[in-house]
Amino acid sequence: MAPARPRPLRPHALALAAILATAAPSAAQGPAGAPVDLTHAFDEDAVYWPTAPPFRLTVEAEGPTEAGWWYAANSFCAAEHGGTHLDAPIHFAEGRQSAAEVPLDRLMGPAAVVDVRDAAERDPDLLVGVEAFRAWEAEHGRLEPGAIVLIRTGWGARWPDAERYLGTAERGPDAVPDLHFPGLHEEAARWLVEERDVGAIGIDTASIDRGQSADFRAHRVLAAADVPIFENVANLHRVPPTGAWTIALPMKVAGGTGGPLRIVAFVEGTE
Repeated sequence: MAPARPRPLRPHALALAAILATAAPSAAQGPAGAPVDLTHAFDEDAVYWPTAPPFRLTVEAEGPTEAGWWYAANSFCAAEHGGTHLDAPIHFAEGRQSAAEVPLDRLMGPAAVVDVRDAAERDPDLLVGVEAFRAWEAEHGRLEPGAIVLIRTGWGARWPDAERYLGTAERGPDAVPDLHFPGLHEEAARWLVEERDVGAIGIDTASIDRGQSADFRAHRVLAAADVPIFENVANLHRVPPTGAWTIALPMKVAGGTGGPLRIVAFVEGTE
C-alpha cells in the first residue's frame, strides 16, 4: 500500500497557529476556554488489553543526595496500546503513518462529541452506526472537515474497573473472547472518512472496534485513510457536543504503532 501524499495544513490548524503565535503570555487558557484533561493517568490501575503487559513504573532514585539536594528519577515500561493512547495508522495499515509521522493538523481541531450512552447502556456490544452521526448533525450542523470526533459511550465512568470496563478482569489470550464494550461500525468509519473528512476519531473505550470484534474493521478503514485513533479517552462528560477545541499530543515514537497520549479539550465557560 502506497503511503499517503503529504497534505496541506487544514484551515483550522493555520488559524490555531496564528492564535498561538500572537497570544500574550497571560493567555494560558489556550485557543478559547479552559483546558479539560481527557487523559487517564498512567499508573498500576491503568487498563491495558488482556494480552499486553500493564504499565510499570520503577523508582531509580528518590531522596536527598550526599550533597544535600533532593533528586528523584524513575523509569517506566508500557505497551504502546494501553491507557489513553494513540493508534497510529501503521497499526492496521502497511506503509501508513507511524506515531512520529502523524501530522500535527491531524491532532488538533474542533471537537464533536457524539453521545451514544443510552444505546450503549442497552447494548454493551453496540456498533455505533452512521445514524448516530446524522442525528448529531441534525442538532448541531454538519461535521467540519478536520473535526476531532469523540464518541461518548459512558464507559469512561467505569475506569479503572477492568471487569466493568472491558467485560472481564482476566488476563491473557483466553480473556479476549470475553471482551464486551461498544465500538464504531465499519460503515460509519467509512462515512466519516469519505463523506466528512474527519481529522481524527476518539472513544472512551479500549478500542475503536467493539470488544467482540474479531476482524477490527473500523481500525482498518480509518488506518487506510491515515486517520489517527484515540482510545481510552477520559472525561467526555465535561466536553459539550460542539464548541470545544481539542489538542491530542502522543509520545513521538519513531516507527511506533501508537503510544501514550495526552489529550486536552479547551472548553469555554469551564472553571
